[in-house]
Amino acid sequence: MIKKEARRLRVGVLGAGPIAQFAHLESCVKARNADLYAICDAAPDLLARMAATYEPQKAYTEYEAMLSDPQVEAVIVAISDSFHVSMAIRALEAGKHVLCEKPLGTSVEEVEALKEVVELTGLTLQVGHMKRFDPGIEAARDFVRDEIGELLALKAWYCDSTHRYTMTDAVQPLPVTSKFAKKPSEDPKADLRRYFMLAHGSHLVDTARFLCGEITAVRARLSERFGAYSWFVETSFANGTLGHLDLTVAVRMDWFEGFQLYGENGSVIATTYNPWYFKSSDVEIFSERDASYRRPLGADGHFFRRQLEGFADTILNGAPQRGADIHDGLASVRAMAAIAESVRTGETVSVPDMVGAV
Repeated sequence: MIKKEARRLRVGVLGAGPIAQFAHLESCVKARNADLYAICDAAPDLLARMAATYEPQKAYTEYEAMLSDPQVEAVIVAISDSFHVSMAIRALEAGKHVLCEKPLGTSVEEVEALKEVVELTGLTLQVGHMKRFDPGIEAARDFVRDEIGELLALKAWYCDSTHRYTMTDAVQPLPVTSKFAKKPSEDPKADLRRYFMLAHGSHLVDTARFLCGEITAVRARLSERFGAYSWFVETSFANGTLGHLDLTVAVRMDWFEGFQLYGENGSVIATTYNPWYFKSSDVEIFSERDASYRRPLGADGHFFRRQLEGFADTILNGAPQRGADIHDGLASVRAMAAIAESVRTGETVSVPDMVGAV
């Protein structure tokens, strides 16, 4: 049982759909330093069900009403991608800190506009790249920072499975839905290339950046066959590391995600699991210093709760931000847009110069 701290961040969650139900509402209830103060959703039946289950102090059908509540200190934006930027801006302008689901936005320009608001308000914005709070991946990043020395190469892969829903349906409750739910004007899945890149590619790109730093250029190829999509991305990093990213949706096998990282003083091999198992990555760290392997257990695999606790620590205690910030969110969108452009043109694309939509 997690012990609650005396001072806790009062959080309002925008959205009561599947991602809120599976990740954010429970995280607020379980977090040591945060409370679920309010839920906001346009669907009154869905809002009532979630309020009855999680018992926040307030339930709102109007976002403006939640933002006007002085007791709400921070907002989790847990709704469709196309609403992320506009809802985050409204929260910041109302004086609320923001934890926004990934991807932060769908175009470079809209995220740049959000960046201006973040800088103007001075408030904390964190992107929901929760894999940064996977204890195994954190251990790998610590080894990169403290011991590995000069990096040589990264190979990373994120391969969704045709059997993922059969497997996750066995461990997750059925999501509560509503015919009154607010939906974007366009179907996000109408363009599957774009949908898969935003939904899954955002994880792969951020993990690569978390381990190896800024991506400066990409050259990508895409194969589409029998309803499957596979991107192979040659990646250049600012520190000279050579990278290869594999995003495939969906492989005819189990979920397959992980990375291999080679450096001057060691290497890391990682296997990452479907996030809804809440299991830390299996990471094997080899140190050349004593020619030995280390494999951290990472017993606490609730990445969503851990990211909220890190977010709250930054706001309440001034702790350095461990999660992805506005610069990381913008860089991720630039990289995804550059991958799409490289597929279109067949050319190497500069990531820092990239503009436009994913």
